[in-house]
Amino acid sequence: MTSGLDTPQGAAELAESLLPPLGNRWLHTQAVAARASEASAAVSAEDRDLLIAAAWLHDIGYAPELRDTGFHPLDGARYLETQGAPSRLVRLVAHHSGAVYEAEQRGLTKELAVYEREDSAVLDALIYADMTTGPAGQSFDFDHRIDEILKRYEPGSEVHNAISKARPYLGEAVQRVQTRLG
Repeated sequence: MTSGLDTPQGAAELAESLLPPLGNRWLHTQAVAARASEASAAVSAEDRDLLIAAAWLHDIGYAPELRDTGFHPLDGARYLETQGAPSRLVRLVAHHSGAVYEAEQRGLTKELAVYEREDSAVLDALIYADMTTGPAGQSFDFDHRIDEILKRYEPGSEVHNAISKARPYLGEAVQRVQTRLG
């Protein structure tokens, strides 16, 4: 599959080919894509399909067959790159939801830096969609979502440490989207 990955339909088809066996991860992904669609007014009209596609694909790196480093944003981005996905989509997946903070915890900063992070309304909206959707697709406000992640991951773990450090950055992105949406 080398074309159409930056469209909602193409991205949804790829996600559906990889994530359903992961149960709640698939429920989460579907809900993040729906939330991204709802928040698409926060980005330019020409970026709306890209946002929704990135939402469908943000967690594909969890698929066991794609696992390489064990760091899902990086594994997902690497896979998308092998599939001929547009660079911007690859970079959004690589950097979703403050991935740089977890890359630092995992010693993968150099590997993630291959994918330049764009600071944009699209990345903000992708963060918003992910950080207001619970692990089984529930609708959460930002603080509830962060608290849920911190409870799910043991203190001192890579994810717990990364989310703790990323919280201000993620909160600012969510706030910018809420402002754009009015």
